[in-house]
Amino acid sequence: MTMSIARAAYSVTEVARLLGIGRSLAYHQVRAGVIPARQIGDRWVISKVKFHKWLDEEIA
Repeated sequence: MTMSIARAAYSVTEVARLLGIGRSLAYHQVRAGVIPARQIGDRWVISKVKFHKWLDEEIA
């Protein structure tokens, strides 16, 4: 039986697609702290939970 593990985070590219913005703008917003993210080594990751909470707050 193969077990599937759900990912807990989005990549910047995935967030850009979800928001309908370009990848460079998404990276800019992540580096500026607008989009909540963490840098792990050279990679930026965005917690799905924190992203959706942030998005809900931005829309409200």
